Amino acid sequence: MDFEIAKNFLIGGVNSPIRAFKAVGGNPIFIKRAKGSKIYSYDNKEFIDYVCGYGTLILGHSHDEVINAIKEILNYGMHFYAISEYEIELARIIKSAIPQMELMRFTNSGTEAVMSAIRIARGYTKRDKIIKFSGNYHGHSDSLIVDISEGIPKSLKNDTIILEYNDVDTLKEVFEKYGEEIACVIVEPIAGNMGLVLPTIEFLKALRELTLKYNSLLIFDEVITGFRLTFGSISKIYNIYPDIITLGKIIGGGMPIGAYGGKREIMEIVAPLGNVYQAGTFSGNLISMISGITTLNILKQLNPYEKLEKLTKNLVNSIKEIFERKGIEAKINHIGSMFSIFFTNEDVYNYKTAKKSNTELYKKLFWKLIDKGIYPPPSNFEVWFLSTAHSIDDIEKTKEAINEF
Repeated sequence: MDFEIAKNFLIGGVNSPIRAFKAVGGNPIFIKRAKGSKIYSYDNKEFIDYVCGYGTLILGHSHDEVINAIKEILNYGMHFYAISEYEIELARIIKSAIPQMELMRFTNSGTEAVMSAIRIARGYTKRDKIIKFSGNYHGHSDSLIVDISEGIPKSLKNDTIILEYNDVDTLKEVFEKYGEEIACVIVEPIAGNMGLVLPTIEFLKALRELTLKYNSLLIFDEVITGFRLTFGSISKIYNIYPDIITLGKIIGGGMPIGAYGGKREIMEIVAPLGNVYQAGTFSGNLISMISGITTLNILKQLNPYEKLEKLTKNLVNSIKEIFERKGIEAKINHIGSMFSIFFTNEDVYNYKTAKKSNTELYKKLFWKLIDKGIYPPPSNFEVWFLSTAHSIDDIEKTKEAINEF
């Protein structure tokens, strides 16, 4: 497959910017098929995959039970544009795992879910301003990319306040100044879009306390973390509960999906019950629903989170040991089955510190690993993910490749 040909038809040759490999240089690899922990290029080269559909495929690629469930549902149709039992069942499973999502709505992507959550917050509070954090990505809706994209109305820029992640003091100052105007704070409670950056418990507590004090809403964007680190929301890990949660990725089992939900009194302002409008032709799509139901049922039965963390720790600790032995300055942030490598001697706790990472060195690591049949994230600011399909043999091969680097 030829990337130059793709550029004749697709913007930049891709349907999502990071796939162009611009952050690591060189041309992207065209993938033909995938199974388990492996992906295969058109020239049949095998790669151990640490992108996993950007965290979506926690069971690995083409899991037999998920594929069979999709095949079976296709006998009934593809798209009804009418309610089905499968939408209710997936919602029931999610609510049983995340009780604070008392009412929810399915969308087609995480971007749609977050965009809707912001609209609800503004409609519920009758306020316009929102707070987001530098390095947190919440999809490409206008309000949430004012700092990284042109084409955004000035009015939205004026109503979006961007702060540094984990900076409690500035957060307090902003609330003291604008508290009565702030509709919501949206945050990745564990950040996964500037590489993996973990929150301090003081930061999360301050978010909850300040939003309650000023009658703003707190939105946890768990499109990445929902069902990734535990069966449900990370709220129960930190014992901090937001007003609205957005989900995506894992709850669709590899099919396009998003969801938002929260307290009943808040969600009831959405049409058809209220005057905040949101709709979607493919929302609750039959194939996405059955894929998500099957995936979550498997996760509930397997409860693989402890095993995944142990496997990931094995790899992370070995990488740390290799870098220390070779005299390479690096920090590795890790939680559960997620980690990121930053080539820096400073702790990484926000976007400013993440950007100090030596991205040129990461490029060299990336292409060395590609040469050795390992497929890491094609950007220093993306996360490495493991799945239940990854094996000890995969981990050992990855260690060997990094040691050679």
